[in-house]
Amino acid sequence: MKVEEWLGQNNTLGIDIWNKKYCNNNESFDEWLDRVSNKNIELKQLIIDKKFLFGGRILSNRGLNKNGEKVTYSNCYVVTPPEDSIESIFNCAGKLARTFSYGGGCGIDISKLAPRGAKVNNTAKETSGAVSFMDLYSMVTGLIGQNGRRGALMISIDCNHPDLEEFIDIKSDLNRVTKANISIKITKEFMEAVKKDEIFDLTFIRKETNEKVVKTVKAKKIFAKIAKMNWDFAEPGFLYWDRIKSWNLLTNTKEFEYAGTNPCAEEPLPAGGSCLLGSINLSEFVKDNKFNFSDFKNTVNVSVRALNEVLDEGLPLHPLQEQKDSVEKWRQIGLGIFGLADLLIKLHIEYGSEESIKLCDEIGHAMINQSLQTSALLAKNEGSYPACNINDIVTTEFFKSNASQEVQFYTNRFGLRNSQLLTIAPTGTLSTMLGVSGGIEPIFANYYERKTESLHGKDVFYKVYTPIVEKYMKENNITDDSQLPNYFINSQNLDYKRRIDMQSTWQKYIDASISSTVNVPNNFSVEDTENLYMYGYDRGLKGVTIYRDGCKRSGILTTTDDKDKKENKGDKTENILKRGDILLVNDDVIGKKRKLITGCGSLHCTAFFDPDTGDLLETYFSKGSSGGCQNFMIGLSRMISLTARLGGDIYTIIDQLNSCGVCPSYAVRTATKHDTSKGSCCPVAIGNALLDMYKEVKNDLGLDELVIKEEIVSKKSKQETKIINPCPQCGEELTFEGGCNTCKSCGWSKCN
Repeated sequence: MKVEEWLGQNNTLGIDIWNKKYCNNNESFDEWLDRVSNKNIELKQLIIDKKFLFGGRILSNRGLNKNGEKVTYSNCYVVTPPEDSIESIFNCAGKLARTFSYGGGCGIDISKLAPRGAKVNNTAKETSGAVSFMDLYSMVTGLIGQNGRRGALMISIDCNHPDLEEFIDIKSDLNRVTKANISIKITKEFMEAVKKDEIFDLTFIRKETNEKVVKTVKAKKIFAKIAKMNWDFAEPGFLYWDRIKSWNLLTNTKEFEYAGTNPCAEEPLPAGGSCLLGSINLSEFVKDNKFNFSDFKNTVNVSVRALNEVLDEGLPLHPLQEQKDSVEKWRQIGLGIFGLADLLIKLHIEYGSEESIKLCDEIGHAMINQSLQTSALLAKNEGSYPACNINDIVTTEFFKSNASQEVQFYTNRFGLRNSQLLTIAPTGTLSTMLGVSGGIEPIFANYYERKTESLHGKDVFYKVYTPIVEKYMKENNITDDSQLPNYFINSQNLDYKRRIDMQSTWQKYIDASISSTVNVPNNFSVEDTENLYMYGYDRGLKGVTIYRDGCKRSGILTTTDDKDKKENKGDKTENILKRGDILLVNDDVIGKKRKLITGCGSLHCTAFFDPDTGDLLETYFSKGSSGGCQNFMIGLSRMISLTARLGGDIYTIIDQLNSCGVCPSYAVRTATKHDTSKGSCCPVAIGNALLDMYKEVKNDLGLDELVIKEEIVSKKSKQETKIINPCPQCGEELTFEGGCNTCKSCGWSKCN
């Protein structure tokens, strides 16, 4: 089988994702399938049927350790929180660096660090505070490369830490902590104080000096401050910490304690904890217009066993000893879902309706019971996880509420192979590759616009429909998405309460957590934001954040000088990046070379292009043994390179070169020897050569922009189109859903 057969010949985006992210060293699809499945026949078939996929680290890395590569199979870790000492703080930074170097994301909690102003026994006299060290950890995250991307980091803090307000505000400075997501561990005590409009103490006792730092605040004022920051910047996220601690299989295990969460917050983990991820594609379980529960349960069974196989295989591969020890002791796995929105559309059910909630309730119940049963039967044959205490498990509220009599029987007799089973990750890249919705999210939009560049330097915009929307429209001869049935709900028109109701339903059956971003419209108010977070708390969520369309965070990655963009509520105009920013070019470029014959002799033209987009990045010109001014060539090549790295497109550059007129010596040689390169002078000939190489690169990359199958929407000049949140790989607008920034044009994703 070829990847084109697996994903579909027309799924060029999915094929590109597979080639760039998961295919290793040009292996064939069958070789990849054997490597990832370890030749497990049942698992291979589930992958072929697109019913189950491992998390990205497993799809990329499984088996590569046999080639001597240092890799991990885990997407996420939580490092041991730093103690209140300079040695521990910097030791923690080293642990982050080592984990990032293996490809894992990290969570770190800074609640043990003393607040700003606390007394210290050194020359500083008092500490700079817990928040000050967030810059260190963010910097480490940005420094360590991961095969073309950067690490992912979550920094959390307790809601009763005296530095809480500083923590809340830190992301308002767009130059600070740019490589980390941040969340607050919100307690029941705090939320009840908000409801009753009571005061709340932020308290820290420093063990070294026995100093007690107390700040008394109005809980409601702090809550409003958090909501306002979320409205503006989509952070810090809410972690309902008491719910996290009380709704799982380890609540009654005294030696167990959660230390933080992974970067997307779907995995609360102990110190040194790690989790292996895998997700089931619900959209593939429709049979005779019904959900196929039998097939689904079998898939859950095979998936839990497969994740345990990977856990054992990857145990010696974790970057740190504390991670190996934790994984061996607790054996967490994280089986989740994606494609929920597609499933509901296939069944003609409206997302968030009573019918959808009822169906998800049944699916969730089936999923946790089958997972528990499989884990118990694995414990029978291979032993329970080392720290397993059966009585502690079966007396938890989570187990008692969800386990069937059969599951209770097996668990009481054998224990469990895993202390944690279910989670719902963002699945941004996986879902984009397969062309379905991610996690439990509704489809983001019925369509988005894709830009291509014509030969004349103009932008052409195409309406690209979400795959399930496009399929329905073709099958029903619909040409306008406004004619779609009501069950085509998307995040742009879904009431936030229905979105949270859906998450609340799934959370009943998820012993870990759910990566969750509620997308809301631009006119969503700060008061609406407060109501959303209170509603999420009342509905029993473990965590949630919002992303308001057009919020200030949208511009953090902006690479254009948007003078017309103004902030809401009459705020001053703000330019996120200054005019004159220059793109840095690394060594991962495509080089092309041309020898030109000019009026003065030979001229050598070398150009370098972006390996993903094909865009011109740099040029180098030099004269041959005769002809031309070397200093002129150096100056011209430098100015063309600078223009390209400032964002100038190749057609604009060529247009300027074509304005140079006719060179007498060029004209004479053309008339007498007839061997000159196409053009009227050196700059024009260079322009023609650059265009020729540019087209060649585009063709080599499969980016022939004249072959477009989507419907043309409009033609606009570049000056008319403003990209608010551009993809760092291709420059197209990113969508933010399920905790992930995802590009619908090239497949780039970054989970936040």
